[in-house]
Amino acid sequence: MRFLSALMPRETRFFALFDRHGACVSEGGRTAAELVRRYADREQRAVLIARIGEIERSADKITYETVSLLHKTFITPFDRNDIHRLISTMDDILDLIQDAAESMHLFDIQTLPPEALRMAEVLDACCERVHAAVGLLSSMDNAPRALALAQEIDALESEADALMRSGISKLFREEQDVRQLIKHKNVYEYLENAIDKCQDVANVIEAVVVENV
Repeated sequence: MRFLSALMPRETRFFALFDRHGACVSEGGRTAAELVRRYADREQRAVLIARIGEIERSADKITYETVSLLHKTFITPFDRNDIHRLISTMDDILDLIQDAAESMHLFDIQTLPPEALRMAEVLDACCERVHAAVGLLSSMDNAPRALALAQEIDALESEADALMRSGISKLFREEQDVRQLIKHKNVYEYLENAIDKCQDVANVIEAVVVENV
């Protein structure tokens, strides 16, 4: 019993790391939505794109800490592969948010497609729920709420799919400039891919809950 007790502080560190990374994901989603909302302001646009890069780098450090801890820990709070998948997929969300933001700058996009704001808002909502859900994993008493949040992310991802189909359809019908069409299509795809990664996190959370309740 003393041996197991000695391991517990290391186990609980995983949950602190998940929560810290989740906070980065939540801030990344919120900043992406603010970027799209204030995109016409060139000065604010530059500030927000830079902030997204800072958030992504902070999250990378937490991912590294988590993987390092995983290699050093003999007894983990749940399956090692699930821990690795969870932190890696959370990191993918921020990678894709950063890709979306940087593409707006690199492609010199001056205006955003009409559905971009709603998609960014959906991404923000998904990221907020990712943070909330991973924060519940420290106790399986929280399983029903964690599963409910995962289902909410699934529903938001379905909404994003519909928004993207509608937006791309409108682009092909109305946009005459091929270069502009390609740029706007890329914005949709980056946002959609980030939302898809939120759903992947939800799937990992569901698997962890099912295996451990």
